[in-house]
Amino acid sequence: MNTAVLVIDMINTYDHEDAELLLPSVRQAVPGVRTVLDSARKGGVDVIYVNDNFGRWRSDHTEVLQAALEGPYGDLVRPVQPDEGAMFVMKTRHSVFFQTPLQYLLEQHKVRHVVLCGQVTEQCVLYSAIDAHVRHLEVTVVQDAVAHIHADLAQAALRMMERNLGARLSTARDVDLS
Repeated sequence: MNTAVLVIDMINTYDHEDAELLLPSVRQAVPGVRTVLDSARKGGVDVIYVNDNFGRWRSDHTEVLQAALEGPYGDLVRPVQPDEGAMFVMKTRHSVFFQTPLQYLLEQHKVRHVVLCGQVTEQCVLYSAIDAHVRHLEVTVVQDAVAHIHADLAQAALRMMERNLGARLSTARDVDLS
């Protein structure tokens, strides 16, 4: 089973509503995301960044990355920024699949298992896990590599993903990338 790591919305300037509530959790999740990225890169596993375009309709991913790196929270982006082997898909809504070419990309790479990390657990990560599930993909969510706005909703979302979608919950250190 081919695996891909999906890094959700980690390229971020944090100049949006709820950012102040999100930032403490992002600071906790960044080391886990970094661990997953290091393991994927070392193991030759595809890494695909799927990121909001933040309403920058004339931009590409390099502009979004540059704005995030130069912003006041560049320290949260630098450790998890894409390397030269990473792929990048821009999205405009919560799910990584909604009106993006991600499904086609995964099919081309014969991916059957997606490992989700990033933000926000109770929003984009949850919606992406649901959409992956309905596409018959195996889903793993890396609990210490996802950030939340509301801890109680994040815990409920993780429980729903595990119970209702059959998602595996893992830690960054123990994630199975095979």
